[in-house]
Amino acid sequence: MQQILGAMRKAVADYGMIQEGDGIAVGVSGGKDSLVLLAGLAHLKKFIGMDYRLVALTIDPCFHGRQTDYTAVTGLCGRLGIPHVIRRSQLGEILLVERQEKNPCSLCARMRRGMLHDMAKAEGCNKIALGHHRDDAVETFLMNLMYEGRLGSYLSRKDLTMIRPLCLSTERDVSSCARREQLPVVEKNCPVDGVTTRQETKEWLREAEKAKFPGISKKLFGAICRAHLSGW
Repeated sequence: MQQILGAMRKAVADYGMIQEGDGIAVGVSGGKDSLVLLAGLAHLKKFIGMDYRLVALTIDPCFHGRQTDYTAVTGLCGRLGIPHVIRRSQLGEILLVERQEKNPCSLCARMRRGMLHDMAKAEGCNKIALGHHRDDAVETFLMNLMYEGRLGSYLSRKDLTMIRPLCLSTERDVSSCARREQLPVVEKNCPVDGVTTRQETKEWLREAEKAKFPGISKKLFGAICRAHLSGW
């Protein structure tokens, strides 16, 4: 956790992510990234020199018509002193049954982001923290370039500030932290997990690292930072 906290503290300072008195809604899916983010923000609060409020927000897509069990996540939130709000949704039904989307990930992400926005506003928050790490940023940059023909990484909303305190940490760092801290990662039940465009991009980068372009992810991330892309 110390390595993650060091990177988070630098990200928060370098990009002015958090100010005194912020109300921060943490998007918690139950995956390793969001749980490390939640625990990290709770620990960071103890020594960063700023007071801010945290609330964990979870959107259950209810895939296959079943509610996901977030009991262990709620327990973690209780130990950290953070309220946990769960919204059960019909995302699974809408995307996979009614619309029968072949590639539902992009639309699912937009719909979840809209729900998260509404929940954060209802909780009186002014910021939303998402568990995107450095590798996520590089993958999103490449997908935007290759599939949409635009230079960019992330989009944000005007009335709420999106922050990504894990942006300087790698996926390996985050995974290692989740294991060491024994965080209660919720098993994924998305029916298209592992066959997405993001997964293809992740595998392309992995092969590029091994074959001809060692360090390509780190170099691309550096290019993103130096390019001053809007809202990345």
